[in-house]
Amino acid sequence: MFDTYVRQTAVAADAAADDYRREAPGEANRMMVVVALTSAVALTLINFFAKDPAWVSGLVRGVGLDPASVDRWLSSPDSAQLARLTVWTLVQLFAYVALPVIAIRFLIRKPVAEFGVAFRGIATHWRPYVALFLISLPVVIWASFSPAFLAKYPFYDLLPGEGLWPNMFIWWVMYAAQFVALEFFFRGFMVHGLKWRMGYAAIFVMVIPYNMIHFAKPLAEAFGAILGGVTLGTLSLRTNSVWWGAALHIAVAATMDVAALTHQGVLWP
Repeated sequence: MFDTYVRQTAVAADAAADDYRREAPGEANRMMVVVALTSAVALTLINFFAKDPAWVSGLVRGVGLDPASVDRWLSSPDSAQLARLTVWTLVQLFAYVALPVIAIRFLIRKPVAEFGVAFRGIATHWRPYVALFLISLPVVIWASFSPAFLAKYPFYDLLPGEGLWPNMFIWWVMYAAQFVALEFFFRGFMVHGLKWRMGYAAIFVMVIPYNMIHFAKPLAEAFGAILGGVTLGTLSLRTNSVWWGAALHIAVAATMDVAALTHQGVLWP
């Protein structure tokens, strides 16, 4: 399996990069610069705008509208938490998807499908992802007994007496969309945008910011992001797709939330 999924993938990616650099060295360099700068801008926007939604009121006021309803949405005890998570999700969708798509279409000038989002042929690639989920399952269950885990998950904290419907289900839909966006950005845009200049090394460049976005998570999860980033990056290069990686991410996140809610007595008290 190592030979098939790692060594052969690395050799093929490096060979393709060597050919591309010989045939179009300027294009390979330009693509690398566009991907790097777009990634830096995207991550900066997330850092400054995703965590604190207070700027939304200023934006509404700046375009000449009354921000009173927005202020109530952001501050009401019944809606503030979901409002914050909604802003968090929308900023990530913009930074992780919209900006890279704009860069791909107008600066790199390649089809977006070449960045890991084509559906063709993905049906045959499910086995390694299922294996990874089965490997991660006992690790997640074990981690769910730690106070650090239970303090972090689920991201949406149910209010006293609040059921799962509707806010928790709304959050889960947004959470899943965020994982699709995240996989497209790191394993699609960054890996497939840098591979023509860097070959297999593009994965290790991608892993640095991917690991850094986990710094607020429990320590074990942050270290796990390094291994997970390399693994999913390699599989994205191998399969030319991010979809199964997104499915894996969603499945693991769902398991984490279910485990946390079970410990809290919300599920199966």
